[in-house]
Amino acid sequence: MQKRTSFLDDLITLPWWFSLALGAVVYFGLKFYLPSVEFQSPVLLGIGKAFPNMAGIFASIFIFTAAISAYHAWRRGELLDRQTSVKSIKAISWKDFEYLVSEAYRRQGYSVQENTGGGADGGIDLVLNKDGNRLLVQCKNWRSRKVGVTTIRELFGVVTAEGASGGIVVCSGQYTNEALEFAKGKPITLADGTALARLIGDVQKSPQIQATVKDTACPVCQSPMVIRTARRGKNAGNSFWGCSRYPRCKGTRAV
Repeated sequence: MQKRTSFLDDLITLPWWFSLALGAVVYFGLKFYLPSVEFQSPVLLGIGKAFPNMAGIFASIFIFTAAISAYHAWRRGELLDRQTSVKSIKAISWKDFEYLVSEAYRRQGYSVQENTGGGADGGIDLVLNKDGNRLLVQCKNWRSRKVGVTTIRELFGVVTAEGASGGIVVCSGQYTNEALEFAKGKPITLADGTALARLIGDVQKSPQIQATVKDTACPVCQSPMVIRTARRGKNAGNSFWGCSRYPRCKGTRAV
């Protein structure tokens, strides 16, 4: 399960203008609207008289939050745009890896909810929402070993328990054969380091990374590809490379 976060933590993950707009509402509400309300309770009447003088203080909290949100947005974008290869991805910290994946999906048009806890999260790192689908994402920036079946099994359990549309595991390396087999026939997408690099290259403002991972480019549109599992037909249960732009593009490659 996701860690419980504070209201301000959640605001930091939202666009900076949201906090700025909320700050403006708070300021005008306390400064001008509250004094016009005729309270019957002496306590509320006292609050109504005191809070207008504190409107600027409360509004400044949201302005500060907007500044932090803007900085984080810039930093995530800069982090993504400077990546040049799978090797450069593996060199970043586990938290920056989450930011990197978050920004990549955000640029694909997803609404992204990040885990804002202070440490490594053994459950869900990101929640993606788009076109009515809710996807749970687990990020693994493991440099020296493959992602095993335990990680995939745990994510599948959370996806099932929360009724999500599906789950995605994103790693900077590869998956064990057991992990790939377990994902077959389940609403779980496994994206390895090469697939992530292709995804990043496709959304970079000035592509720096595409030339290093041509082997998993979509044969139709040259977009990045991710590992998926066939659910119907004669290949049901088998893994394959599918275009990340599906359903707009239906290009595939064999795993």
